[in-house]
Amino acid sequence: MSAVPRHVRGEGRARLPDVRPLDRFRSIKIKLGVLVAASVALASFVTWVGLSQFHLGPSRTLPIAIAVSLVVTQLLARGMTSPLREMTHAAGRMAEGDYSGRVRATSADEVGQLADAFNTMADDLEQADTFRRELVANVAHELRTPVTALQAQLENIVDGVSDPDPVTMQAALAQTERLGRLVTYLLDLSRLEAGAVPLQVEEVRLDEFLQEAADGATLVGATKRLHFPVVVDPPDLTVEADRERLHQVVANLLHNAVRHSPPDDEVRLVATRVGPDVRIDVVDHGPGIAPEQRAHVFERFVRGNTPAITGQGSTGGTGLGLAIVRWAVALHGGRIEVADAGPGCTMRVTLPAQGRARSAG
Repeated sequence: MSAVPRHVRGEGRARLPDVRPLDRFRSIKIKLGVLVAASVALASFVTWVGLSQFHLGPSRTLPIAIAVSLVVTQLLARGMTSPLREMTHAAGRMAEGDYSGRVRATSADEVGQLADAFNTMADDLEQADTFRRELVANVAHELRTPVTALQAQLENIVDGVSDPDPVTMQAALAQTERLGRLVTYLLDLSRLEAGAVPLQVEEVRLDEFLQEAADGATLVGATKRLHFPVVVDPPDLTVEADRERLHQVVANLLHNAVRHSPPDDEVRLVATRVGPDVRIDVVDHGPGIAPEQRAHVFERFVRGNTPAITGQGSTGGTGLGLAIVRWAVALHGGRIEVADAGPGCTMRVTLPAQGRARSAG
């Protein structure tokens, strides 16, 4: 005979009504005092009625007074402790993987505050469980695509269907590089979220730094014949940051802009001083991102070029690059956003010039 889960035992029993007249009080101590006073007053009243009105002896009046007091106390105490029983029931369901249970919190005392905190925790656990499931599915999908393509190419070479010429090997290398980028993205995300990314903060001169990033992006955008002009105002503008992490931010933004840009166009890098902050814009002339979708492009596995966001087809992004950018910028004490700056897309990074970076993540 299978064991019955603890949280469903006794569901068939008769249940007392859930009465909560003490919810108006904001402290459990006041509720207990009111409960004691009410039971004593009720017992005294029943005793007085039994002795003076019905002329019952003490041997009959006292048991009746105690019984009535116990019933009333049970009803009031049940209402006070009802959220605790609901939490126990919901916790049992959570242990079995069901995070949909919530507690009805109607009081403002300590029990009500605990119920609110429990509901918040349940919401967080439900979201975390949903994200975990989606993450596993998305990672499996992202890994399967290049692995399947690479396997097919190698099988064709082994079976003699294709020759190992430079074109075939270049295609296989491209799939291997895509796998490597995905694994690197996942490792970076795990390090960033675990706070295991120490920052080596130094003063970075932006004109040289951005020109170096633009030169590296020229190779990525060679097939589209893209240009990468750099504008820094003032020319000697600097920012305190981890050079490697900041390069990761700019490189990811440039890679994203290259995928979305039309051929024979340009992707501009603009750095300016805005009060105590430094603003770095990566501007392309692609299809752009709808305003209602801009807050979501920095989430994991949300592609900035999906039909839901731009109306265009996918261009092969993993949906992890912008999530890494957001975390790396946050480590520097800055913020990233999709700026509303005309046609195309402007990714705007704002960093404190003097650095508020978290040196240990």
